[in-house]
Amino acid sequence: MIRLATALGFAAILSTSLPTLAETYTIDPQHSQAGFSIRHMMLSNVRGAFSKVSGTIDYDPKKPDESKVSATIDMNSVVTHDEKRDNHLKSPDFFDTAKYPTMTFTSKKVVAKDKDHLTVTGELNLHGVTKEVTMNVEGPTAELKDPKGAKRGASASTRIHRKDFGVTYNKNLDNGGVALGEDVDVTIDVEMKAAAVATAK
Repeated sequence: MIRLATALGFAAILSTSLPTLAETYTIDPQHSQAGFSIRHMMLSNVRGAFSKVSGTIDYDPKKPDESKVSATIDMNSVVTHDEKRDNHLKSPDFFDTAKYPTMTFTSKKVVAKDKDHLTVTGELNLHGVTKEVTMNVEGPTAELKDPKGAKRGASASTRIHRKDFGVTYNKNLDNGGVALGEDVDVTIDVEMKAAAVATAK
C-alpha cells in the first residue's frame, strides 16, 4: 500500500509539472478574409479584400505570449468589386501576381496587452520584399466546440507603407496631387479550428 501511494503521488507530481501544450488551429478559408483600404485622390477610401487566407495558429490562453502565427494570402483572390481594377492590381503595376502569387506573415513575438488583446510582431513578405510589421489583435475569442471540433476567432489590423514593399505605382493629377495614397490599412479576420476529437462509437 505504501509503495502504491508513493507511486500515485509521484505520478500526480509529474502530471502537474508537465507543460501545457498550445492547441494548433487551422485558419478556415471559408470564414476568413484579409482586407485593405487606401486613400484615392485624397477624396475617399477604396477598399478591397483577399478571399483566400490559409495558415496555422498555435495558441494557449494560459500562455498567450507563446503563441505562433503563420498565414498565407492568395494575391490572385483580390476583389474590389470592379473587374478592371482587380486585373490592374494583379498586374506588374501593383502586386504582380504572376511573379509574387502570395503574401505571407510569420510571427516572431507575441505580447498579451490584456485578456482580449495581443500585439503580434512578425515578418510580412509582400511583392518579394520582407519587412517587420506589428499587428494589433482583438481576441482570440473564447473557444466554441461543435461536432467538427473547437473553434476561435480573431481580428488583426496594421498599417503599412506600400513603397516599402516596392509597390510604387501612382498617377499625377492635374491639381498637383496623386491618385493613390502611400499608406495602406490592412485587416485580417479569421475563424480558426482545431482538429475534431474522435468519439467512441
